[in-house]
Amino acid sequence: MMEGLQGKAVVSFLTARAQPLSALVETLSREFRMPVADHTGLTGRFDFTLEFAPQAPGALPADTSDESAANLISAIPEQLGLKLEPEKLPVDVLVVDSVNKIPTGN
Repeated sequence: MMEGLQGKAVVSFLTARAQPLSALVETLSREFRMPVADHTGLTGRFDFTLEFAPQAPGALPADTSDESAANLISAIPEQLGLKLEPEKLPVDVLVVDSVNKIPTGN
């Protein structure tokens, strides 16, 4: 992924060659900072380019500094033809019950 300027806006460019959809899902999970699941059933490898205005952490999807570049949520259906639908997904969680300050022997 690269960033550049388009007018006065900072724009992210994601270009993929012969990549499985799982690579896009992993990238979207990092960008959205939440789990993304692939329910397309597509198994091939794809070439694609995605151009979007990066979001500030905690910003709402509609918050963009310049309307010349689409935000990520609107760029995915417009440029890739994929539909994003919110759903609740199970996630792995690590729970630490207690911690000893002084290490114990094995």
